[in-house]
Amino acid sequence: MALKMAMHNWMRAEPIETTIARLGRSGYDGIEISGEPATYDADEVKRLLDQHGLGCWGAVTLMTGGRDLVHEDHYVRLASVQYVKDCLSFVAELGGDILTVVPSTVGKVTPMASPEEEWNWCVEGLEECQAHAEEVGVRMGVEPLNRFETYFINRADQAVAMAKEVGGNCGVCLDIFHMNIEEADWRQAIRDTGDYLIDFHIAENNRMPPGEGAIDWEALVQELAGIGYDGYLTVEFVVPVDRTPLSKRTEIADAAESGASQGMEQFLRDHGTGAVPEHYYDEYVQDSIDRLRKAFESVQTPAA
Repeated sequence: MALKMAMHNWMRAEPIETTIARLGRSGYDGIEISGEPATYDADEVKRLLDQHGLGCWGAVTLMTGGRDLVHEDHYVRLASVQYVKDCLSFVAELGGDILTVVPSTVGKVTPMASPEEEWNWCVEGLEECQAHAEEVGVRMGVEPLNRFETYFINRADQAVAMAKEVGGNCGVCLDIFHMNIEEADWRQAIRDTGDYLIDFHIAENNRMPPGEGAIDWEALVQELAGIGYDGYLTVEFVVPVDRTPLSKRTEIADAAESGASQGMEQFLRDHGTGAVPEHYYDEYVQDSIDRLRKAFESVQTPAA
């Protein structure tokens, strides 16, 4: 297993050229770009990636309000299917490989129909998306989130069941932050996911950068190598706002000061973060890849 590192860019509102330049400086291999096709000029993004020696690994759907494959309103579901298809086309334009799909609106924790109805709605929508994914040559993966962000799919086995029902080469994306909350044994969950695993998201148990929490990164690397995973590790830390006298990050301002759109401002607030100053972000981006490099080196060169 080779170390291939990407990072999301939704966690800090900034020009894409700033993000890409930082990733290049810090030694990343690519980006898993925010699923906002209307926001970006694909040709310009490709030019910037080439300029900094990076590739597009893929994208992640940003399920803000109005994006929901299990909504009771048929027209919301139709629009959400089109949104996912647009994201798939966007990834293809950028030469990417994968699209991570969160099926329901992040923060929606109240069902709108029976479990059977909602499951069938999701299968129906993702089947249409899967057909488009195969047309454009991008692999789609269902991502479970923890119970505080969604009630719909929370564990790896649920995501695998959905991927199997959707069919084709539909896979699963796992995120160790969510797994640490929801899986009885995250190691076994990785093994059980096996060949369905198409992407892996990285953050500590407290959603800070690797090295600032309790995750055993060497054990994680070993588990991924054990199932033959050869995709990227995509960094997705979310730095919390600390309003107490103990705060060491007093410069992190409210999400209202982030410069994000109204929908993304709420998305940041729902994730407990805000306007993170660039110097903090530079440090955390570098710390993340440094800690994961250390884990890879340790696993490849075990102590005598």
